[in-house]
Amino acid sequence: MVLGLAGLGQAWRAATALLHVPPLIGEAVIALAAGIWAALLLGYLASAFRAPAAMREEFRHPVQGATPALVGIATLLMVPAVRPYSEVAAGILLVAGVSWHLLFAMWHSGLGWQSGRDLHSLSPTVYLPTVAGNFTSSAAFGVMGWSDIGWCFMGAGFFSWLALESVVLQRLWDSSGFPSAQRSSIGIHLAPPAVAGASWLTLVAAPDHWVIMLWGYGLFQLALGCRLVGWLRAQPFSVAYWSYTFGVSSTAAIAVKLALAGVPVATHVAAPVLILATLFEGYLLARTVLQLVSALWMAVRPA
Repeated sequence: MVLGLAGLGQAWRAATALLHVPPLIGEAVIALAAGIWAALLLGYLASAFRAPAAMREEFRHPVQGATPALVGIATLLMVPAVRPYSEVAAGILLVAGVSWHLLFAMWHSGLGWQSGRDLHSLSPTVYLPTVAGNFTSSAAFGVMGWSDIGWCFMGAGFFSWLALESVVLQRLWDSSGFPSAQRSSIGIHLAPPAVAGASWLTLVAAPDHWVIMLWGYGLFQLALGCRLVGWLRAQPFSVAYWSYTFGVSSTAAIAVKLALAGVPVATHVAAPVLILATLFEGYLLARTVLQLVSALWMAVRPA
């Protein structure tokens, strides 16, 4: 949720200059993302203290074991969110997010190298520690003006993505099929090109052809996701569906920024892509709130 809403907020923040919309729209979405980030982070820390054994089991799970990387990723996405208000706060978040990212990515990757991995348990969550974590670190350093360090993280994320892409595709093509219970994680597989492009834009003074290429691949991935929507919806709705929003919001953010830079194709599609991304995330937000209210009602209603 934080990944998608933070990216969407950044897209609307940039759209203030392109579409002449009120700045309040982008800031409100970013504020919502920040509030959810804080609430989930506190809840995650509380659960770690209450049930450390369950936390250790999650860290070593073949599928869920990569998801703790989201703690660092979500924190790094708060860096561009708060930088216009406080550079000191943004710097603290940068240090905290990168520290978690590097420590967890080193531990998780080393564990995989030493103990091996059953390819039938592989899912796109494997991108989170070394791909998504490095791309968001790159963007955070770029936003803070340290593009040289940002390029280092971009390289780590980019080549990790290229290495893992073929492995994940091989798993998706496996004749045994991809279990419906894990299909929402495919949203993570669709995200890297768009997230890489959005991060790239924080490191360069003006868009180059590499960014447009990444954006094009991101659009292709989203089109593929639309083509597979019936198959992907085999898993009942849950908050896991938010995995699709990281790529969607990053694609919208790139479109707006390319349009602002005068890239012709982006000027024609930026507004529609941003509106569709907003409608999609608004739908997920409404479904999530309804699901939460329903769960609370079931918990408190009289027997």
